[in-house]
Amino acid sequence: MLKIRRVERIAALAKMLVDRPQELLPLSFFCEYFGIAKSTLSEDILSVRRSFALFRLGVVETVYGAAGGVRYIPYREGEAANRVLTEIAARLTADERIIPGGFLYMSDILYDWRLMNAVGEIFMTRFAALRPDCIMTVETKGILPAMMVARAFNKPLVIARRDSRVTEGSALSINYVSGSTKRIQTMSLTKRALAPGRRVLIIDDFMKAGGTAKGMRELVRESGSEAVGVGVLVATAEPERKLVEAYMPLLVLREVNEEARRVRVEPQLLAKEAEHE
Repeated sequence: MLKIRRVERIAALAKMLVDRPQELLPLSFFCEYFGIAKSTLSEDILSVRRSFALFRLGVVETVYGAAGGVRYIPYREGEAANRVLTEIAARLTADERIIPGGFLYMSDILYDWRLMNAVGEIFMTRFAALRPDCIMTVETKGILPAMMVARAFNKPLVIARRDSRVTEGSALSINYVSGSTKRIQTMSLTKRALAPGRRVLIIDDFMKAGGTAKGMRELVRESGSEAVGVGVLVATAEPERKLVEAYMPLLVLREVNEEARRVRVEPQLLAKEAEHE
């Protein structure tokens, strides 16, 4: 049998934890996998925990007892989060992103899995205290950021559709008024996707007046569950009063001036980094 060095074992341990965020993995699993004693495993876990803390890569928690184990929580806060939001803001302010009608092209950023993975971890960190049972978004551009939030929380993703699909069985549908166009639109959710009594975190890519977020809140309520929070990647500064009372944007779009070819985006940075033990 090939002898594995400790540094190789620690690298494998770190990779296995990162690949399964929030999941409590039994210590016995790693002992059997690596063929080591619990005392040796404890030393390896301590090394990974210290390394992750040093480089702000998240937190490794050990839970003791019969049902205990070890898990990785991908906290991304302070400077680690601020760098990501600053990068997205810089990319959004390029004048070539302005398209006819005063709209802002965002698709390449929304479909950049590296950035959205980081965005998912930022949202998870800022909404961690809410302890959602699932993440919800509406098709289509919000799916990737919402998926990454679901991964960071290790919770299922629920997708509301603009119309019902016969292939998904019976669905609950609601009509809502778009906050920006003032048009009546339809949103539906298959009844199999969301069980009653769930705590739902709503994530979307963009918010102007908040009509879509409000529609998702109403859909969650009609399903017998509770919307515990709303997070959006980018929200416009105007109108200041949205149709949802409480929401958390990561970036605020202050201005899109088509004639002057000027875009102003402000990342919602954190001044102080919280400590996680």
